[in-house]
Amino acid sequence: MSTSPLITPELVAIGLVAKDREEATSHLVDLMAASGRVTDAAGFLADVQKREAQMATGMPGGVGLPHARSEHVTVPSLAVAQIPSGVDFGAPDGPATLVFLIAAPASGDADHLKILAALARKLVHESFRTSLKEAPDAQTVADIITREVVPS
Repeated sequence: MSTSPLITPELVAIGLVAKDREEATSHLVDLMAASGRVTDAAGFLADVQKREAQMATGMPGGVGLPHARSEHVTVPSLAVAQIPSGVDFGAPDGPATLVFLIAAPASGDADHLKILAALARKLVHESFRTSLKEAPDAQTVADIITREVVPS
């Protein structure tokens, strides 16, 4: 595993206002680019959108889980947005109020799947989703995910 933390407070958007999944995803890509985890924001966003076009990434419980492996990603990363008004990620039960963008380097097959699996196992628990939706700030969100999801 890389030495960079999977998530930091700089990768969390609290109370994001986004009109659709593209805007929400784009905002999270920009956070990754600003923190040096993505070398080309437009290139990575295109990779995510290509993946999203193959299969909607909405999950029950108000969750969007866009993800991609990309040559534009330098380290495995996770960005999170709380979107109180929700955006459609194609989930059967309605809009996503939590969006998790998983970014993995093109070479990092196993890392990406490990992150996705660990996160998916946690997201089935309403208490985990609620703790993230109600977190008052970015640090709290990053702490919860680091504690609950990141393999130690």
